[in-house]
Amino acid sequence: MIHTGRIQDLPLWQATPEGLFLGDAEGTVLLPIVEAPSATLNGESFRVFVYHDRDGRRLATTTLPKAEVGQFTNLQVSAIRGAGAQLELTPEVELLVPHEEQKKDMEQGRWYVVRIALDEQSDRLYASTRIENFLDNTVLSVQRGDALDLVVFSKSELGYSVIVNNTYQGLIHANEVFKPISIGDRITGYVKQVREDNKLDIVLQPIGYRQYIDAHTGLLAKRLESRGFLPLTDKSSAEAIYAEFGISKKAFKKALGALYKERLVRIGEDGIVWVG
Repeated sequence: MIHTGRIQDLPLWQATPEGLFLGDAEGTVLLPIVEAPSATLNGESFRVFVYHDRDGRRLATTTLPKAEVGQFTNLQVSAIRGAGAQLELTPEVELLVPHEEQKKDMEQGRWYVVRIALDEQSDRLYASTRIENFLDNTVLSVQRGDALDLVVFSKSELGYSVIVNNTYQGLIHANEVFKPISIGDRITGYVKQVREDNKLDIVLQPIGYRQYIDAHTGLLAKRLESRGFLPLTDKSSAEAIYAEFGISKKAFKKALGALYKERLVRIGEDGIVWVG
């Protein structure tokens, strides 16, 4: 069976001047001649992505997308049209985000995390930025400590909302973020807590890894742990501290003091030594 919006291996059924028809007696799809190899054998398989073009023809392409129907990905708006926003999934495949599927009005040139979906009646692909509509935490198959595949899809004062394992919604609290992350990033995280209402609290380091009192302390600790030594002290200039960490001297001294109290660092005249 041929599935629109899926990457699949399809056998050659017939070669024509128009291209290669892939499939079997129950149905075929055209791989246009511009993508078809010159020498083929009946039954030879091709890995393709199946879609509909602007004219409604169902076609195959050997250019595989970053995501299939039912998955989430980060795409740029190539144009705004009367029916909605247009995205480019591959050079051959365009996706429409209808106005009713836009959580906020989309803008040309901007990137958005979208869900790729299939209209069952027309068999046409479309996309949606209403990410929460496709996530369901009613029944969870994850627990504290589990490693997770995450996609960051929004940011608020609380932190970063993430898609968990393509199925659930989770939150990385702002004070748990010790490295730069952006909307659209695909990252690994871990379940810190499953709340009574099945909401998921997520962290970016394995459970059991040392937790720090704030983001600045965590940033300083991780930089020291990776390097072993930094040529900075509480007497260093504010400019030098900002150039290294992007934080104020006051925040740096507070973080350094916290690590010193835990006996994780040794402070010398020429810099800080990580002793762990």
